Amino acid sequence: MRLLADENIPLLDPFFAAFGEIRRLPGRGIDRTALADVDALLVRSVTRVDHALLEGTPVRFVGTCTIGTDHLDLDYFAEAGIAWSSAPGCNARGVVDYVLGAVLALAERSGADPAQRTYGVVGAGQVGGRLVEVLRGLGWQVLVCDPLRAVREEGDFVDLEEIVERCDAISLHTPLQRDGAHATWHLLDAERLRRLRPGCWLINASRGAVIDNAALKAHLQAGVDLQVVLDVWEGEPQVDPELAALCRLATPHIAGYSLDGKLRGTEQIYRAFCAWRGVPAAVRLETLLPPPWLGELALHGDADPAWALATLCRAVYDPRSDDAAFRRSLLGSAEARRAGFDLLRKHYPPRREIPGLTVRVAEGAAAPALRRQLAALGVRLG
Repeated sequence: MRLLADENIPLLDPFFAAFGEIRRLPGRGIDRTALADVDALLVRSVTRVDHALLEGTPVRFVGTCTIGTDHLDLDYFAEAGIAWSSAPGCNARGVVDYVLGAVLALAERSGADPAQRTYGVVGAGQVGGRLVEVLRGLGWQVLVCDPLRAVREEGDFVDLEEIVERCDAISLHTPLQRDGAHATWHLLDAERLRRLRPGCWLINASRGAVIDNAALKAHLQAGVDLQVVLDVWEGEPQVDPELAALCRLATPHIAGYSLDGKLRGTEQIYRAFCAWRGVPAAVRLETLLPPPWLGELALHGDADPAWALATLCRAVYDPRSDDAAFRRSLLGSAEARRAGFDLLRKHYPPRREIPGLTVRVAEGAAAPALRRQLAALGVRLG
C-alpha cells in the first residue's frame, strides 16, 4: 500500500509504517501528479481535496487530521466511493487554551476583570461546546448561539443578534459554509460589526471568512473601540498586514496546534484507517506521548483565584509569544510573508494542554474556590 501525507502530520511512521510506503509533501504542494500511484491520502486543512485533485487517481481513502471538513468534497467522495475520516475534537482543547490565553491578555491590557464580562460563543460543537463548559465552570456568564444544535435539542440557545447586542466578549467557533440557511461566510459583516458593543472583545479561531476581513479592517481603521484577536484570515497564507497591525493579538492559524491535539488527530485517522482496512488498531497514543516539560505546580491555599487562573493558564500556554513571532514574519515582501505563515506552522514549538498539568493546593481560606477553578480548567488535582 502507498500513502501520501502532509509533512506536518506527526507520528506517521509509528502509526502507519506497517501498512506500506509513506511519502511526505508540503500540504499546499499536493497535486494530482503526486497522487498518480497513491492508495491513501492523509492531509490537514491547507489541502483542498476534491474532484479536481482526485479524479483519475487510485486514492480510495482520505483522512484529515483536523476537526473541520470544509476542505473536503464529501459529496464527491460519496459519488466516487472514497472512504474518508476526520478527527473530530482532536484539537478542541488546544483552541480552548488559546481562547483562555487571549481573554487573559485582553483583560490585562484593558484592566478589565474577565469574570465580569458576558461571553458569547458562536458555534457550540467540539470546540465551542468545550469552551462553554470551561467558562461556565469558572462561573462566568455565557450565551450560546448554535442554530443547528438549537433545532436538534433543548437548551438555552440564543440567536446571533442577541449575542451581538448583549455580549462584550465574543468567540467564534463555526465551520465555514458559504450557502444555505446556515451559511457562515461573512457571518460578521459590516452591519453586525457596526452593532458590536463598545469595548467588545472579538476572537476568531474558526475560519477566516467567518468575519468579513475587509469590513473589519475598515471598522478598526475608523477608530472604533473593538479589541480583536485573529488566528484565522481570509486568503491565508496571504495575510493583510494592515489588518494584523490593528489586532490586539494576531497568530498564524495555530490555535489548535497543541502537541496533544496534533498527535490525537493522527491517532484518530489511524484508527479510522484500520477500520477501513478491517484490521485491529495495534498502536496506542499513550505509549507515544512525551512527558510535559511542566508537569506539576503547587498553590498556597490563600492564593488569589484570579492570580492563580492567569498564572496556571500562562504557565502552560501564552498566545502572546505566537503573536510576537507572527508579527516579525509580516515585515517582508508578500512572498516572504506567505512563506513565513507556513514556516511558523511547520516549525511550531511543542505546546501542551492545560489538563495535562497536575496542581496541588494547600489548605487555606481560598482553597475551596481554587479547587472549583481547577476543576473547571480540567487540571489534575494532586
